[in-house]
Amino acid sequence: MSNPIRPLVAEFFEHLPFAADPFQRQAVDAIARGQSVVVTAPTGAGKTLVAEAAVHLTIGTGLRAFYTTPIKALSNQKYADFCEMYGSERVGLLTGDNVINGDAPLIVMTTEVLRNMIYAESSALDRLALVVLDEVHYLQDRYRGSVWEEIIIHLPEGIPLVNLSATIANPEEFTAWIRARRGDTELVVETHRPVPLESVYLLEDRHRERQVIGFPVFGSGKRPNPQVEKLLKKGRGRRPRFGAPRRLETVEALLRDNLLPAIYFIFSRAGCDQAASFVAGARLDLTTREERAQIRRIVDERTAHVPPEDLAVLGYTSFIGQLEQGVAAHHAGMVPAFKEAVEDVFAAGLIKVVFATETLALGINMPARSVVLERLSKFTGEAHEVLQPGDYTQLTGRAGRRGIDERGTAVVLHQRDIPFDRIAAIAAQGSHPLESSFQPTYNMAVNLVANYQEADAFALLNASFAQFRAESRREQLEQRIADRRADIEGFRAAAECDRGDLWSFLDTAGTAPDHRIGLRDFLQRTQSGDVLRLSGDERDRWVLLARGWGGNPRLLLVSASGEVRKASADDLSTAIAIVGAMELPEPIRTRDRTYVRAVGRMVRDWEPDPEFSVTAFGDETGGDPVASCPDLQDHLRWVRRIERAERELRRTARRLERDDEGIAEQFRSILRLLSGFGYTDGWLLTEHGERLRFIYNELDLLLTECVEQGILDGLTPADLAAVVSMFTFEARRDDIAGDWPNSLVAERGRQVFETAERLNLAERNERLPESRLPDPGFSAVAHAWAAGAGLDDLFDDEGAAGDFVRNCRQLLDLLRQLRDAVPSVRSSASAAIKAIDRGVVAAGGRF
Repeated sequence: MSNPIRPLVAEFFEHLPFAADPFQRQAVDAIARGQSVVVTAPTGAGKTLVAEAAVHLTIGTGLRAFYTTPIKALSNQKYADFCEMYGSERVGLLTGDNVINGDAPLIVMTTEVLRNMIYAESSALDRLALVVLDEVHYLQDRYRGSVWEEIIIHLPEGIPLVNLSATIANPEEFTAWIRARRGDTELVVETHRPVPLESVYLLEDRHRERQVIGFPVFGSGKRPNPQVEKLLKKGRGRRPRFGAPRRLETVEALLRDNLLPAIYFIFSRAGCDQAASFVAGARLDLTTREERAQIRRIVDERTAHVPPEDLAVLGYTSFIGQLEQGVAAHHAGMVPAFKEAVEDVFAAGLIKVVFATETLALGINMPARSVVLERLSKFTGEAHEVLQPGDYTQLTGRAGRRGIDERGTAVVLHQRDIPFDRIAAIAAQGSHPLESSFQPTYNMAVNLVANYQEADAFALLNASFAQFRAESRREQLEQRIADRRADIEGFRAAAECDRGDLWSFLDTAGTAPDHRIGLRDFLQRTQSGDVLRLSGDERDRWVLLARGWGGNPRLLLVSASGEVRKASADDLSTAIAIVGAMELPEPIRTRDRTYVRAVGRMVRDWEPDPEFSVTAFGDETGGDPVASCPDLQDHLRWVRRIERAERELRRTARRLERDDEGIAEQFRSILRLLSGFGYTDGWLLTEHGERLRFIYNELDLLLTECVEQGILDGLTPADLAAVVSMFTFEARRDDIAGDWPNSLVAERGRQVFETAERLNLAERNERLPESRLPDPGFSAVAHAWAAGAGLDDLFDDEGAAGDFVRNCRQLLDLLRQLRDAVPSVRSSASAAIKAIDRGVVAAGGRF
């Protein structure tokens, strides 16, 4: 009997416009034999073709295939690619935001969607014959990586996996684990990069009129370039000769050396926006008239679904103006329509420089001639950490367009705090071991109880990749503990104040955030025309032109030189004082430069009234000399760094203890906690436990507990949105939440925090990692939007709108879960979904 797969294999390769590489044929042959595969290869080498062949073989025999990706943007892109190949009637998309053609033979989805299907024993798994895990190395992600292991462990037997990974240092170990879980699995490793990569070290020579010069990172044999080492050694001193080129200078150097188009990685959204604005403003003539017309046409098409009034708030005019100059920003803080427009015009070769955060390196097809790394360290949420070799390879993998460029160029800017030999080592190593981030969750625990016998559930946990690697991780955790202790010691020294005992001051005045609240209260009493002294310098005078509203008002200040400054309590020293007042010309015109300059002259000529009663913030803090220190905010920032480092130290120490005990013991602790809260009864689920099975959220148990206590009951749609946002929102910056939208939401929020504190206490007693606290920072905005506010009512900063859309879509996903799982809130949740999913939120993407 002939094998029906072999003709499909031949058909696939015959229709390719190029000859397949040997590693691609090797992987496809293994898939045709019914094996799972692990394919590791550099970015751009052609891993995706293996998955496309596997899909072709599967749906060609009348069965179903799932293609999973870690992010919605990549799912959207793959959905579009497959629609072009097979027609939209044969392809579906499931991302949480979108459900398109869910019964199609080929479904593209985010990884969490498949995990949820498995736990729910969905009928969508019937006739499933293939699962592609794209970017499977994402299982090392500290926040979401467990999902990949859950799929590999729990996917029904007999369904082969196609695992596509970036280059990793331990592919044999990873494949051995996959083989133990899924059966016969072939490892296919490709190390050849189709477009050779050259790494260049770029620096600015301050002895040669800030000339920007580049040197190869490597000398012979992948060793650090001795010429660079010699130069840097000679350039040391109190005033170092070499520094990092500025962004505009770097782009000019790339233009000079014919290295555009480029992706310029900056690990900061604000940094990307500032860079794009500044370089576009320099008008480097990066685009022709014809290219500018094409850019406008494409962008107009991609944003046609966004309401005009929202486009105005989003800063559409300045956005497209930057694009027409051949420059763009790209990061998760942008609204999807703008981000996708950037991807389209860059892919069309019309944009010459994209300033992007690292999310652009994840699978999205945007190759360039060169890639620039401004920094080789990034903030992880707790501390700054140097990039791993695999991160360097992933980021620079976009450099070099196959069939266009003879080579790609990775440009690393001079790093004052990272030695050159370490930079060269990171670039040379190319990869680092794939490690697991697997940890049992409450949702996972109740699903294990529901789907497996007790012995089988423990066997599955002990078979995780995390347990496989637990011993090797122990040494790293011990080193991290030592590093954090050293950090804390250094931070405490940096926090010291020469005016007094900072720690005694904080004991009296409260913690650093509490002290900021006092300063915010002080600023709320200021008014237009007040003359403020911002520091201990009597000449540091500014007049208050306008003050915003809310719990943390922003001040618009003008100095004697006509300088305009926007500031809030987070930006100002506690040495601030109200030293007088002046009458401002009416009407106050904050955007009129002539008016502002005139006010500046008034400040310059202003003389203090000797009878005016000066009001200093320091007078309200008990007269402690620390309170009037002009550098107090810097001291408090070090205090907050100490607090973060201490939190990480506690978490790491508990994680080391858990590793000693093993994942199985951690699972037992979770089961004891769930039993104590009434979610399990022996190895059976209670009604509460059944509800928890279908809540997929970082704070799954806390949310379910709030449901069971009735905290979400009896709320209007807007109030429900405000309370539920506490479970999806997490502030990106170290700031304090705004006001509650009303007293009822405030009361329910207080109940949520009380429940969270009770849960944290139980977690400490069981030596489990503490769940993060809910965050009310988005509640007022969520309430206003659900109540019908417009985008222009919420923001005066277009940079905040992208985060707003992302937060709203996360809120919508959780509201849909509550609608489907909790009858008591179904009506209000449905209405809240309808109220939120409108305008720029509904225009969340191209599908």
